[in-house]
Amino acid sequence: MIQGEVNMEIREIIEKIAEEKKNAGGIKSVVWLAAGGSNGGNYPAQYFMDREAKKIRSQMFTSNEFVYATPKFVNENSVAIIVSMRGTPETCVAAQVAKDHGASTIGLYVEESDLTEICDYKVHYDSIMFDESDQSQTNAALGVRIAMDIVDVMEGYENYDDAMAAFDILDEVYNDAKEYCLPLAEKWAETNKNEHIISVLASGPAYAAGYIFSICNIMEMLQIQSPTINSCEFFHGPFEVVDKDGSFFLLVSEGRTRKADERAIKFLKEYGGDKVYILDAKELGINRFKDSVCEYFNHMLFAPILNNAYMKKLSAHTKMDYLTRRYMWKVEY
Repeated sequence: MIQGEVNMEIREIIEKIAEEKKNAGGIKSVVWLAAGGSNGGNYPAQYFMDREAKKIRSQMFTSNEFVYATPKFVNENSVAIIVSMRGTPETCVAAQVAKDHGASTIGLYVEESDLTEICDYKVHYDSIMFDESDQSQTNAALGVRIAMDIVDVMEGYENYDDAMAAFDILDEVYNDAKEYCLPLAEKWAETNKNEHIISVLASGPAYAAGYIFSICNIMEMLQIQSPTINSCEFFHGPFEVVDKDGSFFLLVSEGRTRKADERAIKFLKEYGGDKVYILDAKELGINRFKDSVCEYFNHMLFAPILNNAYMKKLSAHTKMDYLTRRYMWKVEY
Protein backbone atom coordinates (compact mmCIF):
# COMPACT_ATOMS: atom_id res chain seq x y z
CA MET A 1 0.00 0.00 0.00
CA ILE A 2 1.15 3.54 -0.61
CA GLN A 3 1.58 5.89 2.34
CA GLY A 4 -1.71 7.72 1.84
CA GLU A 5 -3.73 4.49 1.80
CA VAL A 6 -2.14 3.22 5.02
CA ASN A 7 -2.66 6.55 6.74
CA MET A 8 -6.31 6.60 5.72
CA GLU A 9 -6.77 3.06 7.00
CA ILE A 10 -5.34 3.94 10.42
CA ARG A 11 -7.39 7.13 10.62
CA GLU A 12 -10.55 5.19 9.78
CA ILE A 13 -9.80 2.61 12.47
CA ILE A 14 -9.42 5.28 15.14
CA GLU A 15 -12.53 7.13 14.01
CA LYS A 16 -14.51 3.88 14.05
CA ILE A 17 -13.33 2.98 17.56
CA ALA A 18 -14.12 6.50 18.79
CA GLU A 19 -17.62 6.25 17.36
CA GLU A 20 -18.16 2.80 18.89
CA LYS A 21 -17.15 4.12 22.31
CA LYS A 22 -19.06 7.39 22.02
CA ASN A 23 -22.02 6.36 24.17
CA ALA A 24 -19.65 4.98 26.84
CA GLY A 25 -17.69 8.24 27.04
CA GLY A 26 -15.21 7.79 24.20
CA ILE A 27 -11.54 6.81 24.27
CA LYS A 28 -10.19 7.60 27.73
CA SER A 29 -7.07 5.45 27.90
CA VAL A 30 -4.52 3.76 25.66
CA VAL A 31 -2.10 0.93 26.40
CA TRP A 32 0.87 -0.04 24.24
CA LEU A 33 1.84 -3.72 24.61
CA ALA A 34 4.86 -5.57 23.26
CA ALA A 35 8.12 -7.30 24.24
CA GLY A 36 11.79 -6.68 23.46
CA GLY A 37 12.51 -4.43 20.52
CA SER A 38 8.80 -4.11 19.76
CA ASN A 39 8.29 -2.79 23.28
CA GLY A 40 11.02 -0.21 22.69
CA GLY A 41 9.33 0.64 19.41
CA ASN A 42 6.21 1.69 21.33
CA TYR A 43 8.15 4.33 23.25
CA PRO A 44 7.89 7.12 20.62
CA ALA A 45 4.09 6.81 20.68
CA GLN A 46 4.06 6.90 24.48
CA TYR A 47 6.44 9.87 24.46
CA PHE A 48 4.05 11.70 22.14
CA MET A 49 1.01 10.86 24.29
CA ASP A 50 2.77 12.00 27.46
CA ARG A 51 3.44 15.40 25.94
CA GLU A 52 0.42 16.06 23.73
CA ALA A 53 -2.62 14.26 25.20
CA LYS A 54 -4.50 16.53 27.59
CA LYS A 55 -6.98 14.05 29.06
CA ILE A 56 -6.32 10.61 27.59
CA ARG A 57 -4.31 8.34 29.87
CA SER A 58 -1.59 6.37 28.11
CA GLN A 59 0.94 3.82 29.32
CA MET A 60 3.24 1.27 27.72
CA PHE A 61 3.86 -2.17 29.20
CA THR A 62 6.08 -5.08 28.37
CA SER A 63 3.69 -7.94 27.59
CA ASN A 64 4.20 -10.18 30.61
CA GLU A 65 3.97 -7.31 33.10
CA PHE A 66 0.62 -6.39 31.61
CA VAL A 67 -0.60 -9.98 31.88
CA TYR A 68 0.64 -10.49 35.44
CA ALA A 69 -0.43 -7.08 36.78
CA THR A 70 -3.17 -5.70 34.56
CA PRO A 71 -4.04 -2.09 35.47
CA LYS A 72 -7.61 -1.40 36.54
CA PHE A 73 -8.01 1.54 34.16
CA VAL A 74 -8.12 -0.84 31.18
CA ASN A 75 -11.80 -1.18 30.25
CA GLU A 76 -14.35 -0.45 27.55
CA ASN A 77 -12.97 3.09 27.22
CA SER A 78 -9.51 1.78 26.35
CA VAL A 79 -7.62 1.11 23.14
CA ALA A 80 -4.79 -1.44 23.24
CA ILE A 81 -2.12 -1.37 20.55
CA ILE A 82 -0.27 -4.68 20.56
CA VAL A 83 2.89 -5.17 18.51
CA SER A 84 4.68 -8.35 17.49
CA MET A 85 6.55 -9.21 14.33
CA ARG A 86 5.65 -12.91 14.36
CA GLY A 87 3.26 -13.34 17.30
CA THR A 88 5.43 -13.63 20.43
CA PRO A 89 3.40 -15.91 22.77
CA GLU A 90 3.31 -13.58 25.80
CA THR A 91 2.30 -10.69 23.56
CA CYS A 92 -0.60 -12.71 22.17
CA VAL A 93 -1.70 -13.46 25.74
CA ALA A 94 -1.48 -9.75 26.55
CA ALA A 95 -3.74 -8.98 23.56
CA GLN A 96 -6.33 -11.44 24.84
CA VAL A 97 -6.17 -10.00 28.35
CA ALA A 98 -6.71 -6.48 27.01
CA LYS A 99 -9.63 -7.69 24.93
CA ASP A 100 -11.13 -9.54 27.90
CA HIS A 101 -11.05 -6.28 29.87
CA GLY A 102 -13.13 -4.57 27.19
CA ALA A 103 -10.41 -2.71 25.29
CA SER A 104 -10.55 -2.32 21.53
CA THR A 105 -7.45 -4.06 20.18
CA ILE A 106 -5.20 -3.12 17.27
CA GLY A 107 -2.49 -5.60 16.30
CA LEU A 108 0.63 -4.42 14.47
CA TYR A 109 2.35 -7.33 12.75
CA VAL A 110 4.72 -8.55 10.03
CA GLU A 111 3.54 -12.17 9.84
CA GLU A 112 0.04 -13.46 10.50
CA SER A 113 -0.19 -15.21 13.88
CA ASP A 114 -2.46 -15.68 16.89
CA LEU A 115 -2.12 -11.92 17.40
CA THR A 116 -3.91 -11.13 14.16
CA GLU A 117 -6.61 -13.66 15.07
CA ILE A 118 -7.19 -12.12 18.50
CA CYS A 119 -7.16 -8.42 17.66
CA ASP A 120 -10.19 -6.48 16.45
CA TYR A 121 -8.08 -4.63 13.89
CA LYS A 122 -4.72 -5.37 12.32
CA VAL A 123 -2.14 -3.17 10.61
CA HIS A 124 0.82 -4.64 8.73
CA TYR A 125 4.21 -3.00 9.23
CA ASP A 126 7.68 -3.12 7.64
CA SER A 127 10.63 -4.32 9.71
CA ILE A 128 13.48 -1.82 10.15
CA MET A 129 15.86 -4.73 9.45
CA PHE A 130 15.45 -4.72 5.68
CA ASP A 131 16.81 -2.20 3.19
CA GLU A 132 13.63 -2.39 1.13
CA SER A 133 11.46 -1.38 4.11
CA ASP A 134 9.74 1.98 4.08
CA GLN A 135 10.72 3.61 7.38
CA SER A 136 7.40 5.46 7.51
CA GLN A 137 5.74 2.03 7.73
CA THR A 138 7.68 0.48 10.62
CA ASN A 139 6.04 -0.46 13.92
CA ALA A 140 7.44 2.64 15.65
CA ALA A 141 6.31 4.99 12.88
CA LEU A 142 2.83 3.50 12.68
CA GLY A 143 2.57 3.57 16.48
CA VAL A 144 3.28 7.30 16.49
CA ARG A 145 0.78 7.73 13.68
CA ILE A 146 -1.87 5.90 15.74
CA ALA A 147 -1.09 8.07 18.76
CA MET A 148 -1.40 11.24 16.68
CA ASP A 149 -4.71 10.10 15.22
CA ILE A 150 -6.10 9.25 18.66
CA VAL A 151 -5.17 12.66 20.04
CA ASP A 152 -6.40 14.48 16.94
CA VAL A 153 -9.73 12.63 16.80
CA MET A 154 -10.47 12.92 20.52
CA GLU A 155 -8.90 16.26 21.47
CA GLY A 156 -7.46 17.91 18.38
CA TYR A 157 -3.76 18.13 17.58
CA GLU A 158 -2.73 21.48 16.16
CA ASN A 159 0.41 20.17 14.43
CA TYR A 160 -1.27 17.19 12.79
CA ASP A 161 -0.71 18.39 9.20
CA ASP A 162 2.98 19.10 9.91
CA ALA A 163 3.34 15.56 11.27
CA MET A 164 1.71 13.98 8.23
CA ALA A 165 4.06 15.95 5.98
CA ALA A 166 6.99 14.58 8.01
CA PHE A 167 5.82 11.00 7.44
CA ASP A 168 5.74 11.68 3.71
CA ILE A 169 9.50 12.39 3.60
CA LEU A 170 10.65 10.13 6.46
CA ASP A 171 11.96 7.29 4.31
CA GLU A 172 13.86 9.71 2.07
CA VAL A 173 15.45 11.42 5.09
CA TYR A 174 16.41 8.03 6.55
CA ASN A 175 18.04 6.80 3.34
CA ASP A 176 20.09 9.98 3.05
CA ALA A 177 21.13 9.66 6.70
CA LYS A 178 22.10 6.01 6.29
CA GLU A 179 24.31 6.86 3.32
CA TYR A 180 25.99 9.53 5.43
CA CYS A 181 26.50 7.17 8.39
CA LEU A 182 27.89 4.09 6.66
CA PRO A 183 31.54 5.28 6.50
CA LEU A 184 31.24 6.63 10.06
CA ALA A 185 29.87 3.29 11.24
CA GLU A 186 32.74 1.49 9.50
CA LYS A 187 35.29 3.50 11.47
CA TRP A 188 33.35 3.11 14.74
CA ALA A 189 33.11 -0.66 14.28
CA GLU A 190 36.84 -0.99 13.64
CA THR A 191 37.56 1.00 16.81
CA ASN A 192 35.16 -1.09 18.93
CA LYS A 193 35.57 -4.58 17.50
CA ASN A 194 37.38 -5.88 20.61
CA GLU A 195 35.19 -4.17 23.22
CA HIS A 196 33.44 -6.28 25.87
CA ILE A 197 31.24 -3.43 27.13
CA ILE A 198 29.67 -0.67 25.04
CA SER A 199 27.59 1.81 27.05
CA VAL A 200 24.79 3.63 25.23
CA LEU A 201 23.48 7.04 26.35
CA ALA A 202 20.26 8.69 25.17
CA SER A 203 17.39 10.72 26.56
CA GLY A 204 13.91 12.00 25.85
CA PRO A 205 12.58 11.15 22.38
CA ALA A 206 15.72 9.14 21.50
CA TYR A 207 15.89 7.04 24.67
CA ALA A 208 14.19 3.94 23.25
CA ALA A 209 16.42 3.97 20.16
CA GLY A 210 19.38 3.73 22.53
CA TYR A 211 17.62 1.02 24.55
CA ILE A 212 16.92 -1.09 21.45
CA PHE A 213 20.50 -0.59 20.26
CA SER A 214 21.69 -1.96 23.60
CA ILE A 215 19.36 -4.89 24.23
CA CYS A 216 18.57 -6.03 20.69
CA ASN A 217 21.49 -5.00 18.50
CA ILE A 218 24.53 -5.22 20.78
CA MET A 219 23.44 -7.73 23.43
CA GLU A 220 21.08 -10.06 21.55
CA MET A 221 22.65 -10.01 18.12
CA LEU A 222 26.33 -9.58 18.96
CA GLN A 223 26.44 -10.87 22.58
CA ILE A 224 28.35 -7.86 23.88
CA GLN A 225 27.42 -6.35 27.26
CA SER A 226 25.68 -2.99 26.75
CA PRO A 227 24.05 -0.98 29.53
CA THR A 228 21.64 1.77 28.48
CA ILE A 229 21.93 5.03 30.39
CA ASN A 230 19.48 7.93 30.31
CA SER A 231 21.53 11.08 29.76
CA CYS A 232 19.38 12.79 32.40
CA GLU A 233 20.45 10.11 34.91
CA PHE A 234 24.09 9.97 33.84
CA PHE A 235 25.27 12.28 36.63
CA HIS A 236 23.36 10.37 39.31
CA GLY A 237 25.72 7.40 39.38
CA PRO A 238 26.69 6.03 35.93
CA PHE A 239 29.31 8.71 35.19
CA GLU A 240 31.54 7.10 37.85
CA VAL A 241 32.51 4.36 35.37
CA VAL A 242 33.89 6.82 32.82
CA ASP A 243 37.60 6.52 32.04
CA LYS A 244 39.90 6.92 29.05
CA ASP A 245 39.44 3.31 27.96
CA GLY A 246 35.66 2.93 28.05
CA SER A 247 33.42 2.75 24.98
CA PHE A 248 30.45 5.15 25.08
CA PHE A 249 27.91 5.74 22.32
CA LEU A 250 25.83 8.88 22.84
CA LEU A 251 22.68 9.76 20.89
CA VAL A 252 21.99 13.49 20.79
CA SER A 253 18.32 14.12 20.18
CA GLU A 254 16.67 17.17 18.69
CA GLY A 255 14.05 18.45 21.10
CA ARG A 256 13.48 19.55 24.65
CA THR A 257 15.94 17.19 26.36
CA ARG A 258 18.84 18.03 24.04
CA LYS A 259 20.52 20.03 26.83
CA ALA A 260 20.84 16.83 28.90
CA ASP A 261 22.67 15.13 26.03
CA GLU A 262 24.94 18.16 25.55
CA ARG A 263 25.80 18.12 29.25
CA ALA A 264 26.86 14.47 28.91
CA ILE A 265 28.93 15.34 25.82
CA LYS A 266 30.88 17.96 27.75
CA PHE A 267 31.74 15.51 30.54
CA LEU A 268 32.63 12.63 28.21
CA LYS A 269 34.88 14.82 26.09
CA GLU A 270 36.76 15.92 29.19
CA TYR A 271 37.05 12.61 31.03
CA GLY A 272 36.45 9.95 28.37
CA GLY A 273 38.84 8.71 25.71
CA ASP A 274 39.02 7.93 22.03
CA LYS A 275 36.08 5.54 22.18
CA VAL A 276 33.50 8.19 23.01
CA TYR A 277 31.22 8.33 19.97
CA ILE A 278 28.54 10.98 19.38
CA LEU A 279 25.70 10.64 16.86
CA ASP A 280 23.62 13.81 16.54
CA ALA A 281 20.11 13.84 15.10
CA LYS A 282 20.96 17.12 13.40
CA GLU A 283 23.63 15.31 11.38
CA LEU A 284 20.94 12.87 10.28
CA GLY A 285 18.77 15.60 8.81
CA ILE A 286 16.04 15.72 11.42
CA ASN A 287 15.60 19.44 10.82
CA ARG A 288 14.16 18.63 7.42
CA PHE A 289 11.00 18.01 9.46
CA LYS A 290 9.18 21.07 10.75
CA ASP A 291 10.22 22.33 14.19
CA SER A 292 6.70 21.77 15.49
CA VAL A 293 7.02 17.97 15.15
CA CYS A 294 10.66 16.99 14.53
CA GLU A 295 11.13 15.96 18.18
CA TYR A 296 8.73 13.06 17.61
CA PHE A 297 10.78 11.68 14.70
CA ASN A 298 14.14 11.15 16.47
CA HIS A 299 13.48 7.46 17.05
CA MET A 300 12.47 6.76 13.45
CA LEU A 301 15.86 7.98 12.24
CA PHE A 302 18.10 6.68 15.02
CA ALA A 303 16.68 3.15 15.43
CA PRO A 304 17.04 1.90 11.83
CA ILE A 305 20.40 3.62 11.35
CA LEU A 306 21.77 2.00 14.51
CA ASN A 307 20.53 -1.37 13.30
CA ASN A 308 21.36 -1.16 9.61
CA ALA A 309 24.62 0.79 9.76
CA TYR A 310 26.26 0.54 13.18
CA MET A 311 25.18 -2.94 14.30
CA LYS A 312 25.80 -4.52 10.91
CA LYS A 313 29.23 -2.92 10.58
CA LEU A 314 30.17 -4.10 14.10
CA SER A 315 28.92 -7.56 13.19
CA ALA A 316 31.26 -7.61 10.20
CA HIS A 317 34.27 -6.38 12.17
CA THR A 318 33.73 -8.77 15.10
CA LYS A 319 32.95 -11.61 12.68
CA MET A 320 29.85 -12.36 14.76
CA ASP A 321 26.89 -13.23 12.54
CA TYR A 322 24.07 -11.08 13.89
CA LEU A 323 21.57 -13.88 13.20
CA THR A 324 23.39 -16.19 15.62
CA ARG A 325 21.79 -16.82 19.03
CA ARG A 326 22.83 -18.82 22.11
CA TYR A 327 19.37 -19.39 23.56
CA MET A 328 16.67 -17.65 21.51
CA TRP A 329 14.66 -20.11 19.42
CA LYS A 330 16.92 -22.92 20.69
CA VAL A 331 15.91 -23.72 24.28
CA GLU A 332 12.76 -23.39 26.37
CA TYR A 333 12.60 -20.13 28.28
